[in-house]
Amino acid sequence: MPQTEQLTTRRIWPDLALGMALATAISLALWPHHQAPQVLGAAVLAQLALSVLILSAWRGELPNFGWANRVTLLRAAMITALAGIALTPLFRQAGWEGTLWPLSLLALLALLLDGVDGWVARRTRSLTRFGARFDMELDAFLMLLLCVALITHDKAGPWVLALGGMRYAFVAAGARWAWLRAPLPESLRRKTICVIQVGALIIACTPFTPPALATPMLAIALILLSGSFLRDILWLYHQARGT
Repeated sequence: MPQTEQLTTRRIWPDLALGMALATAISLALWPHHQAPQVLGAAVLAQLALSVLILSAWRGELPNFGWANRVTLLRAAMITALAGIALTPLFRQAGWEGTLWPLSLLALLALLLDGVDGWVARRTRSLTRFGARFDMELDAFLMLLLCVALITHDKAGPWVLALGGMRYAFVAAGARWAWLRAPLPESLRRKTICVIQVGALIIACTPFTPPALATPMLAIALILLSGSFLRDILWLYHQARGT
């Protein structure tokens, strides 16, 4: 590891510690520790795993973590706290049926903050490959967690995992076929469908949305997402073949 990268890696440790503190505080605020220690443990483990991934991906593009990445880290703390809430029904703790409101509101806050980090990065001239990847991976993890929450709270069947798992399947396929790893151009269509997907998942998670309404709404989101992925795959295929 270059000396500059080692120095900036040491400088981001306080930010990672802050992220852990935020995830813990949010979890305790939403679900008292004495009621569900497993839920708090799940959130802390998720934040710890995220910190390890951040350290492994950090390349020292900035002299410190930067304000844009700190905004993303705040989103990350919300999302890892959400991980504990999503798993609450598995522990069947007292009052687990009431976790859908904090879950959906926390997911909505994380969604509303999406884009703020990009705005901050542009204002502070600190756009980096790491920041873009950090933001994208958090979005993917949020969608997967919402899918898990829908299943554990009996709002949808296992098929809904296709919504949160499609990007991971795409990445896994890229490990086999190199042409799938080529960069894609910026796309308003892709961003719009991503927002529709997350919005549909959050609405489906709210207590006032019955499974009978959530199912067709999520099915439409899955169709749109599948079409978007198919279009990107075909574009990459034609680029690889030069056609």
